[in-house]
Amino acid sequence: MTDALLTAVRRYAEAHSDPTGLAETPIPGLTTVRATAQSRLVYAISRPLVCLVLQGSKRVTMGSQAFDFGAGDSLMISADVPTVSQITRASVAAPYFSLVLELDTGVIADLVMQMKAALTSDHVPVRVDPTEADVADVALRLMRLLDRPASVPVLQASLVREMHYWLLVGRHGAAIRNLGWPDGRAQRVARAVAVIRAEFAQPLPVERLAAVAGMSPSSFHQHFRKVTSLSPLQFQKQLRLIEARRLMQSEGMSASSAAFAVGYESVPQFTRDYGRMFGSPPVRDMKVAREKVQASA
Repeated sequence: MTDALLTAVRRYAEAHSDPTGLAETPIPGLTTVRATAQSRLVYAISRPLVCLVLQGSKRVTMGSQAFDFGAGDSLMISADVPTVSQITRASVAAPYFSLVLELDTGVIADLVMQMKAALTSDHVPVRVDPTEADVADVALRLMRLLDRPASVPVLQASLVREMHYWLLVGRHGAAIRNLGWPDGRAQRVARAVAVIRAEFAQPLPVERLAAVAGMSPSSFHQHFRKVTSLSPLQFQKQLRLIEARRLMQSEGMSASSAAFAVGYESVPQFTRDYGRMFGSPPVRDMKVAREKVQASA
């Protein structure tokens, strides 16, 4: 099953990958990843997702925890948490391949209700486990669906739903079950996270975010940190810095233009924050990035 899934993902990725190695599919939230060399560190505030690694290996770090995983493993991220990731084993002869599916909380909520599943005390937002056979099976059927474009609109929803079901009843179930409770802490925090993601360049008073989550400001701050590992302000700041880095790398913006574009009013403050997060100031970071691109060309 794993070999067949690798073959299907390889075929799609090699035909559709963009210059970064990503290939979005017509199925919303489903993406293939391909890399032929070890990657740079990638900083992100990841959305809830599952990543099935089919060839090569990767490392994901959250805070002081590092997760190393490779072919046959699945990474589960069950909350909007800051991660630093790096593809650690990949080559032209044996590229890294993975399949990523963003979790749909609406589907999870419906399944949890039908399954009469209980809330759990599992608050571990990142974990790695061997990929289960049922999950790999439905992943393969999703990939095969792409070979018949006319069938995608008709069958994708049922297969995505099946994927979520097998995740819920498998090793990852406890980690994602709480995402399915509309009035649960994870979902209430997620409503505030959606606002921050949409408006990160604007001032966002904590009182407004707390109201969106239906909590008092003090309770909201406590629960937000427990779910995401960051305070709301830290979460917004990291989103700003990640987007600024993307603007400089992908669109060639200057540091000052990128700083203002993501909501900073002070370039020196932006430079200090950037250096603390990425390890070097923006100008030096971009110089290193350009040198690595030229070296690999």
